Amino acid sequence: MKPLIINDPIYGFIAIKSALIVQLINHSFFQRLRRISQMGLSVYVFPGAHHNRLEHALGCLHLGQKAVDALREKGELISNKESEALQIALLFHDIGHGPFSHAIEKVLLPEITHEQISAHLMAAINKEYEGALDLALSIFNNTYERPFFHQLLIGQVDLDRLDYLKRDSFYTGALEGNINSYRLISMMCVVEGKLVFEEKASYSLEKFLLARRLMYWQVYLHKTSLVAELLLVKILQRARKLLQSGETLRGAEALIALLSQGKNSIQIDRIDWTFFLALDDSDIWYSLKSWQNHEDFILQDLSKRILERKLFQIHVQDRPINPTKLDDIQSFWSKELPSKEIATDYVFTGHVSNQTYSSKKHPLLLLSVNDEVLPIHQYPSFKALMKYTDSQTLYYLCNPKK
Repeated sequence: MKPLIINDPIYGFIAIKSALIVQLINHSFFQRLRRISQMGLSVYVFPGAHHNRLEHALGCLHLGQKAVDALREKGELISNKESEALQIALLFHDIGHGPFSHAIEKVLLPEITHEQISAHLMAAINKEYEGALDLALSIFNNTYERPFFHQLLIGQVDLDRLDYLKRDSFYTGALEGNINSYRLISMMCVVEGKLVFEEKASYSLEKFLLARRLMYWQVYLHKTSLVAELLLVKILQRARKLLQSGETLRGAEALIALLSQGKNSIQIDRIDWTFFLALDDSDIWYSLKSWQNHEDFILQDLSKRILERKLFQIHVQDRPINPTKLDDIQSFWSKELPSKEIATDYVFTGHVSNQTYSSKKHPLLLLSVNDEVLPIHQYPSFKALMKYTDSQTLYYLCNPKK
């Protein structure tokens, strides 16, 4: 067949030669990702960040092609079926995401991860294609006999991260995330079935880890996009509370159906996937536009704040919020708002955490010139950076602007 050629703004032309993969790209489950933004409400801070999850998935597939080529050049035997299966797993690794990603998922499906949903949807597609995705599912679920395939998909330096850091850096203009994905891939190799990097990759890996840390604190967890997501969560929680108390809400049918379900139905084998798969960013925006005119003060006010970008102020610090300070601010707003009960929804605290690298959970392995495999954190040059790779937690306090 004639290859499908896609012009990607990050990598240039991507050639897809597998007829099966071309069919899967045109599947409705995958095309839905066109309507789901990669960075959610980060666009309120970075106006250029309008790229979607479909672009990211295609980028991951491309890096999968590059990784297979690099490993084959070093003598690793990888069949065409394995290469195709890896590309399919990369293509579908995010089909379990909902609109606005993690912010929405916490409310709609609080006990189910997007990875579980992706595996569930891949299994449904596999049934439709009479087992053609068996190997891809095995790689995704980490049950395949060659573990390095899963490590390319999910790991501390995987193809998912190699794409989204570079892609998000491009669209946000945050140059700190502009890593050299091709160089890192070129230094991958396989030892005893596991993914390792050549010793000379140590500095490139250090740059990758620092880039990831900076992107999380400067971009993904930027305080403005964080408070926007927190308000969106508050809105959906309020909508669910109203629906379950018997209120009638206008809004997107799929969203209303999912918010109306009871806790007992939030199990992966009991969810009506018709509604989940019908849900995308446009449903959220449509619902917010409807709710800004609702008679419930909290629902209409918070919806209007998101639509007009009149967000709460957020104070971020490296220690827990003083309870006395929280009480004082809640006391002030209980007098300014229509009722005292509303103050608890309008003044709230929480925390966010991120760990750039874990030396305990699947450490990065380097292959020395003497064919010795060692974790990267045992190298002297890397030890100086360990303070940046420890888990870091920041605490926040949100309330309306006076």
